[in-house]
Amino acid sequence: MSELTDKLKKEIESARISTREELEHFRLTYLSKKGHVSALLSKIGSVAAEERKIFGQKVNAVKQLAHTKLKEAEQRLHSTKKSTAKATDDITLPASPLPLGVAHPLSQTLRQIKDVFYRLGFSIADGPEVEDDFHNFTALNFPPEHPARDMQDTFFIRKTEDADTDDLVLRTHTSPVQIRLMKNGTPPFRSIMPGRVYRNESITAKSYCLFHQVEGLYVDKKVSLAELKDTLIMFVEMIYGEDVRYRIRPSFFPFTEPSLEMDIWWGDESSGKWLEILGAGMVHPNVLQAVGIDSEEYSGFAFGMGVERIAMLKYGIDDIRLLYDNDLRFLQQFQ
Repeated sequence: MSELTDKLKKEIESARISTREELEHFRLTYLSKKGHVSALLSKIGSVAAEERKIFGQKVNAVKQLAHTKLKEAEQRLHSTKKSTAKATDDITLPASPLPLGVAHPLSQTLRQIKDVFYRLGFSIADGPEVEDDFHNFTALNFPPEHPARDMQDTFFIRKTEDADTDDLVLRTHTSPVQIRLMKNGTPPFRSIMPGRVYRNESITAKSYCLFHQVEGLYVDKKVSLAELKDTLIMFVEMIYGEDVRYRIRPSFFPFTEPSLEMDIWWGDESSGKWLEILGAGMVHPNVLQAVGIDSEEYSGFAFGMGVERIAMLKYGIDDIRLLYDNDLRFLQQFQ
């Protein structure tokens, strides 16, 4: 067996590596899984026991020699490439442009939404994504039997029957941030609450298990429904243009009274349709009382919208999953 290792050693020592192609050929020939070194290693088990140790040492020495030669050749070729410049090269010319990343369409849309509400005098508030039952449901006037509390809609982190211990959930909306804001401060409040929310839903073209919301809250003395309508109208005109068609219709939410939803017309006159983009309403007196605010002295409005829905309508995207696939062909369209 010694003649095999000696022969392979001479081959490696005499191998010529002067190009990248020869470098790759050397690696495949000697150091790949099907190379000569691996073939010798596989023969160790068939060598007589008294010769096995010496043979193994020789094979390892040959392997180390091949690795050393490969590494030296890589360094030599790399340094040669860096130091070589053609006489005709003009080093004063600007470098070729590098491809730049672009902001995700959700990030672009969220930035636009924030800009609109900054201009309307709103600040930004934030809160945790893991919430307790009080902040996520109870303080928002959700009755105990409300279907949103059911396991089919909510991701429960901790579900307990102990009356003294709150359930923990992945927040289903950013409304808990409103509760924390009102509990920890004193009116007036004028803030938006952007962030991720979670719903236990099937993943389809129109729904996902997580999405992004922007909710808003305005609480002060003598806040009216007219102010809410003006705020929403200014928002859709600043996002979709002054010629956008919209409608406001009655709805129901446990935490607002009265409640409404806003639709915009999407498509041409003959084949278009009304699409809902947000829900809103006047803050329910029970919500104000739950956070220690006198509902006789103060009133307010709240609204909430899905960033994905706003983005899909703005850019003509028909499948929410495209926003989460990280497909560069899709994302590069939003430069």
